[in-house]
Amino acid sequence: HSSVDGPGVRFTVFLQGCPHDCPGCHNPDTHDPMGGTEMPVGEIIAQLAATKYLDGITLSGGDPFTQPAVVKALAEAAKALGLSVWSYTGWTVEELLGGDAGEEARDALSSVDVLVDGRFVLARRSESCIYRGSDNQRLIDVAGSIAAGRAVELDRIEL
Repeated sequence: HSSVDGPGVRFTVFLQGCPHDCPGCHNPDTHDPMGGTEMPVGEIIAQLAATKYLDGITLSGGDPFTQPAVVKALAEAAKALGLSVWSYTGWTVEELLGGDAGEEARDALSSVDVLVDGRFVLARRSESCIYRGSDNQRLIDVAGSIAAGRAVELDRIEL
């Protein structure tokens, strides 16, 4: 359970691998794509389904979009359980939509409700940014962004 990775009580999954290597990252142990502990997606979904009192799932890392098939599978399972889906990424929504992280990542993006996008910038670190580490990062309405063909930022957060 987490209450800091999005609104409400969330099931947070940390995916391994991150190409951004942001100085000051709060989770540098997730950068190495060969690190971490491998776990079958089905096992994670079973744990998610068995966990009570959740409002949503948050995909963090590392950068989840280095494993787009996992993002899509976990997001679809969470939505089938009636949960919201948030994901953190060092890519911007424009980069993901433009295919900079690959076509699979662009496809996986559509399964996410809210994206916290952009690299963490230590010089812009701010404790006043809700659900973000630095003030350059944005809270993105993914469906709205896909429909508009541009980034649509959220101005308030609801469960």
